[in-house]
Amino acid sequence: MEASFDLTWRGRALSGDGDAIVAMARACVEPLYRFCFHRIGRNQHLCEEIVQETMLRAIRDLSHYEPTRAGNNIFPWLTGLARNEIRRVLAREKGTVSIENLWDKMDRELLALYERLDAEPFSEELLRREETREMVGATMSQLPPHYREALEAKYVLGKSVRDIATALKVSDKAVESQLTRARKAFRATFLALTGNLGMEPLS
Repeated sequence: MEASFDLTWRGRALSGDGDAIVAMARACVEPLYRFCFHRIGRNQHLCEEIVQETMLRAIRDLSHYEPTRAGNNIFPWLTGLARNEIRRVLAREKGTVSIENLWDKMDRELLALYERLDAEPFSEELLRREETREMVGATMSQLPPHYREALEAKYVLGKSVRDIATALKVSDKAVESQLTRARKAFRATFLALTGNLGMEPLS
């Protein structure tokens, strides 16, 4: 997300500035949907409900969002609201308790894994497996937007470091650093997901 949700933006939004609210929706709806989709058992209808309710809750409770503490990144605050909506919907649906328990465990593990795992290459055999491709999608959906976007630009769209740096108006070194952190986050998330879902671990 390129938009900065700072104190100026928050003041405009709280005063009823429609453009400020639209800016949040444009920047946040897609990554929020990605974040929720696998957590709700890949149910598109329920995911749309959760995203809608999360955005409505965000607008109602915007006074609770503190940009300076969040570094002007509103997404972590939104995912906290989304988790509450996910719990509410899963509690309403039958046979979904295991999904909620899985993701609660995942959230705890990821906090530790993001901090200590180094990036290592995946084997070609592992990447060819159908279930691995499914897990790649699940993994990407859980990454912070700036990590996901960096990985997609480099490895999905095939852009060079220089092209990415030019688009973002930053140095090549800054992009390389971002990609390194994004790869670490991806690997940590992938390992945590495969471990919890009983896939064969990385060799």
